[in-house]
Amino acid sequence: MTNLNYADTHRDVVEQCKRGHRPAQFELYKLYSKAMYNVCLRMVKNEADAEDMLQLSFIDVFTKIDTFQFQSSIGAWIKRIVLNNCINFLKRSRMQLEELNDRYHTLQEAELPDEEHIGLTVERINRALFELPDGYRVVFSLYMLEGYDHKEIAEILHITEATSKSQFSRAKSKLRELLTA
Repeated sequence: MTNLNYADTHRDVVEQCKRGHRPAQFELYKLYSKAMYNVCLRMVKNEADAEDMLQLSFIDVFTKIDTFQFQSSIGAWIKRIVLNNCINFLKRSRMQLEELNDRYHTLQEAELPDEEHIGLTVERINRALFELPDGYRVVFSLYMLEGYDHKEIAEILHITEATSKSQFSRAKSKLRELLTA
C-alpha cells in the first residue's frame, strides 16, 4: 500500500509558480479553477460574484505563493484563500447570521428526507441551496461540503459555536422544506 503525501501534490508546478513561470501559473489555474469556482458559487450564490471571487482568489494565490510551505496540499491552501475571500465578500455584503441564546444550543439536527422518496438531483439540491438565506447557506456549505466542524466555523465567521449549530440545523430544516415541497 502506497502512502500518499498530499503536501507534495503538484510540487513541481508550485515551485515553477514561485519563480513566476506564467505557463505553470496557467496550469495551476486549470487544475483548480473549476473546483474553486464551484466553492465560490456555493458560498456567494451569484455567478458574477463567484467569478469575481475566483479571480480575486487566484490573484491572491499568485501574489502569496511564496508563503506556501507544502505543509498541506496546494489545493487545500487555495481553497482556504477562496473561502476567506468569499466570507469577506459576504461580510461586506452584510450576511446575516442569527445569534441565538445558549438555551438553543441543543437543537436537534433534522435529517434530510430519503432521496428515493423525493427524487433528489444535484440540480435540485443546488437550487434549494441557493434559496437559503446567506447565513444558513454559508454555515451549511462550510459544514457539509467543505468539512469544517462547528468550532472552526465559529472561528472563521466570528460567531458562537451555538450559532453555527443553530444555523446548520435551520439550514437543514429549510432544505427539507424546499426539497419536499
